[in-house]
Amino acid sequence: MAAPVLLLVEDEAAIQEWLRAELADAGFDLVMVGNGAEALAALDADAGGLKAVITDIRLGSGPDGWDVGRRAREHVPDMPVVYVSGDSADEWASKGVPNSVMIMKPFVAAQLITVLATLITDADIHRAD
Repeated sequence: MAAPVLLLVEDEAAIQEWLRAELADAGFDLVMVGNGAEALAALDADAGGLKAVITDIRLGSGPDGWDVGRRAREHVPDMPVVYVSGDSADEWASKGVPNSVMIMKPFVAAQLITVLATLITDADIHRAD
């Protein structure tokens, strides 16, 4: 069985590398990008091949993580979306997509992996119905 493929959108290289290692150890394959424009392009190219999106909110100039979550849902209406941020949690209710999860930085990898497993399983169950 092929490993689930996730889109990881993170502009900080150290965090991106840490998440790459942790998520690979947990059995995920990753498409990694460092900004919102690259994330939107990856979603436009192959959103259907992704099992979930993990995105930071503040990604420098250009599209932000909220834009990434919305684009993912335009392509795949039940795409699991996990937002990670150190300062944007108060915007999640108004800017995040429904049935998404916000994880505040700093966090432990096990927290993210548990959330991903739950969201992916829920999406797979609903698709099978």
